Amino acid sequence: MHRFFIFILSLCAVVNYLHTNEVILSLVEYGIESDTIDWILLQAEQLTPDSIQICDGSEEEYQTLIKQMVQQQTLIPLNQTLRPGCYLARSHPKDVARVEEKTFICSDKKQDAGPTNNWADPIEMKQIMGEDFQGCMKGRTLYIVPFCMGPLKSKYARFGIQLTDSPYVVVSLKTMTRMGRKALEQMEGKSIVRCLHSMGCPLEPGAIDSAWPCNPEKLAIAHFPKTREVWSFGSNYGGNALLNKKCFALRIASTLGLDEGWLAEHMLILSVTNPEGKKRYFTAAFPSACGKTNLAMLESPLPGWKVEVVGDDIAWLHWSEDGSSLRAINPEAGFFGVVPGTSEKTNAIRTIATNTIFTNVALLPNGDVWWEGKTDTPPPMAIDWQNNPWDPSKTTPAAHPNSRFCVAAHECPNIDQTWQDTNGVEISAIIFGGRRASTIPLIREAFSWEHGVFLGASISSETTAAATGTVGKLRHDPFAMIPFCGYNMADYFSHWITFGLQGANPPKMYAVNWFRKNSNGEYLWPGFQYNIHVLKWIFERCEGSVKAKPTAIGLIPKKLDLDFASILGIKGSYEELFAVKKHEWEKEYSALSTYFSSFGNEFPDELWLQYQELVQANGQ
Repeated sequence: MHRFFIFILSLCAVVNYLHTNEVILSLVEYGIESDTIDWILLQAEQLTPDSIQICDGSEEEYQTLIKQMVQQQTLIPLNQTLRPGCYLARSHPKDVARVEEKTFICSDKKQDAGPTNNWADPIEMKQIMGEDFQGCMKGRTLYIVPFCMGPLKSKYARFGIQLTDSPYVVVSLKTMTRMGRKALEQMEGKSIVRCLHSMGCPLEPGAIDSAWPCNPEKLAIAHFPKTREVWSFGSNYGGNALLNKKCFALRIASTLGLDEGWLAEHMLILSVTNPEGKKRYFTAAFPSACGKTNLAMLESPLPGWKVEVVGDDIAWLHWSEDGSSLRAINPEAGFFGVVPGTSEKTNAIRTIATNTIFTNVALLPNGDVWWEGKTDTPPPMAIDWQNNPWDPSKTTPAAHPNSRFCVAAHECPNIDQTWQDTNGVEISAIIFGGRRASTIPLIREAFSWEHGVFLGASISSETTAAATGTVGKLRHDPFAMIPFCGYNMADYFSHWITFGLQGANPPKMYAVNWFRKNSNGEYLWPGFQYNIHVLKWIFERCEGSVKAKPTAIGLIPKKLDLDFASILGIKGSYEELFAVKKHEWEKEYSALSTYFSSFGNEFPDELWLQYQELVQANGQ
């Protein structure tokens, strides 16, 4: 304890902040372990902020930071009559998405990261990034942000502390997590994931700050699974700077799940209720910007059928103590969703009506916002996401394709009443999907758990704007986890196989594709609210009330069970939506064989067997 107080005194001198000792002592009062406090002190000593603030998560704190960002022009208040509590942020044009090539898994051995991750030696990475962090918060406030992932008091919940100099990050963490005092009250004796973040823009005395401080030339995000740490430098964008989200809740949590026998997945959680009042819960994995949020918030046009959301992006899966059911929690408390495509066809449009921070959407003269897909007709006189007058006749979009909304989950009109259940919800079905213009049918059911894991491992999707790089390129994205698995994916596949054997009644597993096109480039399936027809069939399969048609690639619906006559805007026939074309599948087999081989001898034999059975069943 003597050493502890020496640290406090030295830190007070470094940051010239009279209340630093009160801040640190408050952490002691909440039972935060001394090694975590030492870590905070040591980081503050190298970051050299002008002040330190421990965030309490209060509404007063939130509004103070909002006012500060409005004054700095980081946030633009929207029309408070049309959109109460809503603001617009415009990012730096080089800080608009996750940067996968600058995201690293820093495991002791390169093999532990596997072929799908960027690996870096943890000691070397800390040395390199440590130099960038030195003095990077000069002229700024260091915010200490304690947060809880998962419902408070849940045995499945996990805790973190993020150090950041970004007010945008702080207000987003309040929305996306259980943050501040209520998290601190639960932290005593708990393991804490340590998250270190800086925008990388020290401020000299008298300097005018940028509206969106960032340092994209030095951007790096490093994960240290062994020590349960995340370091992020140079970005202010959500996926790179909100370390609770993809960094903690997926990359670090996936390694925790491997060690402890559970799964951290890039999945939505929703419930479907039939006209008789029976409710079932499903999870679904889709690559970013492939419609997860819109599916989770689907508004059903089918009389008597209702969809409600538990979570739109991440699910933590555990078996119940007796192994009788698979349970899922949503570790997040809010939605950080892709805006383009969101319209009156889903409840998402109502979720973001109030108390939402939009990033990189267009601004209208009346103080409202717009994005591609919100309305059929583009608005006149819009200001685009880069603050320029927008010309609808040009190909340049008004809103960035990866523009975002950040809103609390309780704002959603169809939030499921069990969304904060500390025991999680019981999962009846697991759905995998991707964006494919050809080959993959609308829906198929796996023959078995192992076949379902094969379907998840086989996902490939056309890339979207959620990450930097070429849009529209087909890439393999097993379980929609390629950017988010914190360890070797060959071991991840094996973990999925053995995980299913832990329970007595594994969920059914499905693969879907809303994005198949005809020869004219038109989508065969209307998607959005009409996806309820697919969810209805899955529900009825779980109930055992409908039969399926066997094919070589899985079980598919019988034509009468999808009620094509009631689906408006459909351009494809049953035969087109479920066609299995030999020449397309020959290419699929070849691509899968090459991809699976890239994992070497670690790739599970069980999945090779599934592959061989698929090829043989298709007469190859």
